[in-house]
Amino acid sequence: MNIGFSLFAVFALILIAFVGAGQAGWQALFGLWVPYGALLVFLGGVVYRVVRWAKIPVPFRIPTSCGQQKSLPWIRSGFFENPHNTWGVIGRMALEVLFFRSLFRNTKVSLQNQRPVYGGAKWLWLAGLTFHWSFLVIVTRHLRFFTEPVPLPINFLAALDGLFEIGVPALYFTDAALILAVTYLFLRRVAIPQLRYISLAADYFPLFLILGIAVSGFLMRHVSKIDLQKVKELSLGWFAFQPVVPEGIGVIFYIHIFLVCSLLVYFPFSKLMHLGGVFFSPTRNLANNNRSRRHINPWNYRVQVHTYEEYEDEFRDRMKEAGIPVEKE
Repeated sequence: MNIGFSLFAVFALILIAFVGAGQAGWQALFGLWVPYGALLVFLGGVVYRVVRWAKIPVPFRIPTSCGQQKSLPWIRSGFFENPHNTWGVIGRMALEVLFFRSLFRNTKVSLQNQRPVYGGAKWLWLAGLTFHWSFLVIVTRHLRFFTEPVPLPINFLAALDGLFEIGVPALYFTDAALILAVTYLFLRRVAIPQLRYISLAADYFPLFLILGIAVSGFLMRHVSKIDLQKVKELSLGWFAFQPVVPEGIGVIFYIHIFLVCSLLVYFPFSKLMHLGGVFFSPTRNLANNNRSRRHINPWNYRVQVHTYEEYEDEFRDRMKEAGIPVEKE
């Protein structure tokens, strides 16, 4: 049911763009107002979530670790496994964000002859790493539509991505890698019963939405080709706040851009916001220096207490009448 609902939602978005931009002729709506509105929602939502996280106090040092904490000089500590200073935290966060270090060491468990057997989950790590890096490269490559002249690093990245020169125009490696990675992540959720049981529509919808973006982009480049010069003219107009919708771009472009806008609107209010949340996780962004520095809870303010001596002084007579022993007669 969750899979069907998510798939239906993505097809509904595609149908809206197809009918609106293709049949009704609302190119200005889908080419101007929808992208601007989606960008405003995206930026506002991200800022709201980040500011809200930043305001949450973290009075305790609660980093998760799997290494020796720094203590005596002759005991070797884990610099990245259990960082005790800022540089260790930076290194740990860099390994986590760039290479998914904790996911690399993730394990899976299965029952064999009524006994739990633990094994690696390297395919999940590889698919996740491929997906995120491919997405980053694709987004970076698209900056060529918003710059004139195109910066040399972006041209170099595009040339490196199409190094194999498969087909005309050349097939980008990250395009194929992104589609394969998203497909694997989806099939993994479907094939594993335990994972399928806990999966919600919020887990399937982003996968289908990103897959729709990738497939529509692939179709624009290799099947139903569009005029890239007109696309760049529109993109430069967006950036300069002087947008003009050129004629004859093609409905496939509006489907692609509408799916991208839907992802931007959905992003700040979904699990995808872990992009920013990972930097606010107190289990990862804190140094474990509890042995070398005392941390006092800022919430531990002085409160008015009622001691037992005061309690007995107040109720001594009644306690005696009830037969309750007292310390003072």
